[in-house]
Amino acid sequence: MKFIHSIDKSKIIELFHNHVSSGKVRIFTSFGMDFIFGRREGIYVYDVETGKDLIDCHSNGGVFNLGHRHPEIVKVMKEALDELDIGNHHLISEHRAVLASKLAELTPGNLTYTVFGVSGGEAVDLAIKVARAYTKRKKIISAKGGYHGHTGLALATGDEKYKKPFEPLAPGFYQVPFNNLEALEEAVDYDTAAVIFETVPATLGIYVPNREYFRRVREICDKKGVLLIIDEIQAGLGRTGRLWGIEHFSVVPDIMVIGKGLSGGIYPITATCFRKEIESVFHEDPFIHVSTFGGAEIGCQVALKVLEISSSEHFLSHVNSIAQFYSAELIKLKDKYHQIITSIRQLGLMIGIKMVDESLGPIMSRACYESGLLCIYANNDKSVLQFLPPLIIKKEEAEETIRRLDIAFSFAKSIIF
Repeated sequence: MKFIHSIDKSKIIELFHNHVSSGKVRIFTSFGMDFIFGRREGIYVYDVETGKDLIDCHSNGGVFNLGHRHPEIVKVMKEALDELDIGNHHLISEHRAVLASKLAELTPGNLTYTVFGVSGGEAVDLAIKVARAYTKRKKIISAKGGYHGHTGLALATGDEKYKKPFEPLAPGFYQVPFNNLEALEEAVDYDTAAVIFETVPATLGIYVPNREYFRRVREICDKKGVLLIIDEIQAGLGRTGRLWGIEHFSVVPDIMVIGKGLSGGIYPITATCFRKEIESVFHEDPFIHVSTFGGAEIGCQVALKVLEISSSEHFLSHVNSIAQFYSAELIKLKDKYHQIITSIRQLGLMIGIKMVDESLGPIMSRACYESGLLCIYANNDKSVLQFLPPLIIKKEEAEETIRRLDIAFSFAKSIIF
């Protein structure tokens, strides 16, 4: 059976417009980016009809940390299907047990329990529910410009532009500027259940905080008995050069949320991990939270393989080696295009290219597309181009991305000046 290009591209666009999202079709066709994934392999994706290739430096926010259709991930998925299916979320499961124990081994500190989900928003929702139930408090503090998902409680942590069309939302949510300890200390009180931050807020423009920031956040939370929730959905699984981004800051959260890359780009699975004491929330009624597809048993096998690959010393050494290459090359591009680029934000292969103003985000996204790169701007700071190559990228492939990025900036410069 043929799955790719079974119908013409024009028909795909028509059906998508009529039955999925007319708005997306309008935006992408008007922007000259009506690219539709056809064949995909490793760091490359190809248009379904034209065959145009793009190096995927968006990686869907970390979903494709291991590239597209990583052979080991595909192999374990096929093998799992010979024996397994979704399983039953109500019952004890061998496969969820094994995966949760592996996460307990690999996550920081004493995060010994895990509840599985299928989306980052669902995982964040659960983290907030658990924090409120455990502390018996209501207030949740998040970062302005941060992003934790589009579901109910996760949406309530976000910026006004995402929330306003769907009001009224759950009360008790407050925002403070990221990397601002004074504002956080002022906001945290004895009615605060949790503080939730991304380790490196991607939607805010790959904002890497000061080295001491999270240590002080931890102290502020501890002082008033507040839980610290760390969102590693984008920063986790090797993206920053360590298995977990929070390791760079030597801080252990009370709850940690993992997603995107845990799927291997093959099967959706997310994890909300927390301290043993917090599991008491589920003692009276262990069915107080359920997720029909969360921790699907075939997905557990995929996630175990992702963890095996991502936690290996060889893999993380490779990520750091490529990160050093990019660090040197992006500084050269900054010097070459100093009229456009103001700074490089980088932690491992979590990279943001900060530009002089927000008009450049859309311009550079289009310029990258024309030069053969899939990159997008940060939605809460359009002056930053997100640059998130797959973590498996080889040195010669990384050199090619720099060549294409150079072409894109040259194109943008010709438009502006």
